[in-house]
Amino acid sequence: MSEIVLFEIATIVVLGVGAQWLAVRLRLPSILLLLLFGFLAGPVTGVLDPDERFKDLLFPLVAVSVALILYEGGLTLRLVELGSVSNVLRNLITLGALITWAVGAAAGWLIFGLQPGVAVLLGALLVVTGPTVIGPLLRHIRPTGRVGPILKWEGIVIDPIGAVLAVLVFEVLSSTSAGAGAATTHVVVSILRTIVAGGGLGLLAAMLLALLLQRYWIPDFLQNAVSLMLVVAVFTLANAVQPESGLLAATVMGIGLANQRLADVKHIVEFKENLRVLLISALFILLAARLQREDLLAVGWRGMLLVAVLILVARPLTVLLSTMRSNLTGGERLFLAWMAPRGIVAAAVSSVFALRLEAAGYADARLLPPITFLAIIGTVAVYGLTSPLLARRVGVADPNPQGVLLIGAQPWAQALAAVLREKGLPVLLVDSNRHRVAAARMAGLRTYSGSILAEYALDEIDLGGLGRVLAVTPNDWVNALAVQRFTRVFGSAQCYQLPPQNEPQSKPDRHKHLHGRWLFGPDMTYRELARRFADEMTVKATRLSETFDFAAFQALYGETAVPMCTISESGRLSIVTADQTIQPAPGQTLVCLVRPETEKGASQSG
Repeated sequence: MSEIVLFEIATIVVLGVGAQWLAVRLRLPSILLLLLFGFLAGPVTGVLDPDERFKDLLFPLVAVSVALILYEGGLTLRLVELGSVSNVLRNLITLGALITWAVGAAAGWLIFGLQPGVAVLLGALLVVTGPTVIGPLLRHIRPTGRVGPILKWEGIVIDPIGAVLAVLVFEVLSSTSAGAGAATTHVVVSILRTIVAGGGLGLLAAMLLALLLQRYWIPDFLQNAVSLMLVVAVFTLANAVQPESGLLAATVMGIGLANQRLADVKHIVEFKENLRVLLISALFILLAARLQREDLLAVGWRGMLLVAVLILVARPLTVLLSTMRSNLTGGERLFLAWMAPRGIVAAAVSSVFALRLEAAGYADARLLPPITFLAIIGTVAVYGLTSPLLARRVGVADPNPQGVLLIGAQPWAQALAAVLREKGLPVLLVDSNRHRVAAARMAGLRTYSGSILAEYALDEIDLGGLGRVLAVTPNDWVNALAVQRFTRVFGSAQCYQLPPQNEPQSKPDRHKHLHGRWLFGPDMTYRELARRFADEMTVKATRLSETFDFAAFQALYGETAVPMCTISESGRLSIVTADQTIQPAPGQTLVCLVRPETEKGASQSG
């Protein structure tokens, strides 16, 4: 028996992480492959049977995992992100939730013929979107401007709201025999207990952890463990006071911890991000494997009709009314109206309530899980496959951003930025030296004044159109730290820095995980590049051709030329690194640091 359990656990991990990896390779939303793998492992092949194998442990494990995901999501929410769109978010999670609730309930009643109470409960379940689906899609799409923060906040905050709404409906259904007055009183008391238990305990736990970190009462190696302990404890305690308020407590704890100023929690955020990937992978495999083919067939085409109603009626109406009088562009509103996939919380809560309502005599409740799961599959499939195309179409995302984030605005970096900008590539210069920033701004370059390592730098910098970072400051440590920070944003393959100034590059590199890819050449340190630029060398872009190829370029400019990057005819940028030998082809543009006295001879090639 233990071997079977071990096999199924291994299968869940392998399928979940494998689906995530394959999705990255195929450039598909990971949720689609997770659902497919889980469905194949469960109802299709019978390899996984979560209900039989995990029995009573299944839903508590799912609940704790969802709480940890919401906690991690809360840790990413900065109040400064909202700015002028806070009203839009408020409308989406209040007015928008009510609209979705009403439309979902009406669809459940009219399309499936559900009992009115069960239909209202279904509407509450369909309010939930969630970070388990929004987060991966946003990472896949990488929208620019204000829509990213709005969707991220909505996806995280709406989860506990939807769960609480479902609990309130369930309690009304369970207490109807006591009379309308008693049911109303019970709901009001439940709301108050949810606010106190969820919001109060969440804030208290955030303050406690921040205080412990500020006073160094927790050893470094225990900080993540203590954080997990507090989340699970607060989640369980809040649920004991009021069912499902634990999700609100976990979310509030994350938001409170992210916006406090007492202690640095970046290391906790990084740990939770890695944990989230594993939890999302396992949860979708588990819950998809629970589906029964008979239940899906019973729902049939009506499930697709419900998905159409949610996508074409509920979400557009929600966004239309929630963004009235806002300063969002038409493209941003359209993208918001086409992004509301359902997630794990809806699947988990629907399964729990279905069992309880069936026991209470509501026969239609058995349809809640398949209906909810078809809503998840349908909305994830439609939004996952079409939203990246729409985002590019309406101008809120770049499918393959080629722009450059240059950390350091010294004169030669400004010259490189000017050449790239002339070739149509977005460039942003970041420097804490105001004089350099002012000079770059006077030259018409886009700049950000401040330290790239500052706590809120990532919240304030617009990374739209940027796909790689070049850390070129005179401080090797700043370069390394900046690269580590942006590895999560651009990926390690697109993070570059200058070689260190006091370490021979001939030594074996045992610390690759601590720095980016070395720029330009093994000896092209900050000091060497500054010396060459001061020696009247300049950055020049040369288009190669059949008559003036790379060999001719080398013969003309000699060994003093420093290749920096190449730009293909389609506008694709490739950065030159110290560990590669470049061979640009005719038609490509080569950007180099060259001596100006050779420009006259080279002008015939440009």
